[in-house]
Amino acid sequence: MLTVELATELLSAGLLWEPAPGDRFIVAERDMDDQVFVLSDMTIEVHEFPKGREIGFNGVTEWALDSVEMTDVLWLPREEQLRAALGDRFRSLWQDQGEWVVAIEIGGVDPQPSSHTDTDAECAYARAVLHMLHSDSGSEDGPDPL
Repeated sequence: MLTVELATELLSAGLLWEPAPGDRFIVAERDMDDQVFVLSDMTIEVHEFPKGREIGFNGVTEWALDSVEMTDVLWLPREEQLRAALGDRFRSLWQDQGEWVVAIEIGGVDPQPSSHTDTDAECAYARAVLHMLHSDSGSEDGPDPL
């Protein structure tokens, strides 16, 4: 699973999140970093309010948390979401001696290949997305929300 550190780096680098059912997140900086939540149409869902978005915990009786602002949660993108963020820059994923390798190409006319490794496939994808976002930071187009 994606680490909190890499998820934080993705957020800082500008990876945008359009919440959808099945998305994983943590409630940051409330001593709950080890509790992963999943958006669901029935229990945990996004509510739109004039002041902004909140994630509502419907019917949760274990503890008193009715809702939390989107700015207080940290999205933990899944492997397929990270691959989608790479778009047509993604070339391949393979395992080499216990490490996952994600190969991408950055650039238009003369694309430059790069590979990113980690013992976890999601983390390898995250490293590739970070490389892409940092490479794109000079362009006018930002990342599309996932």
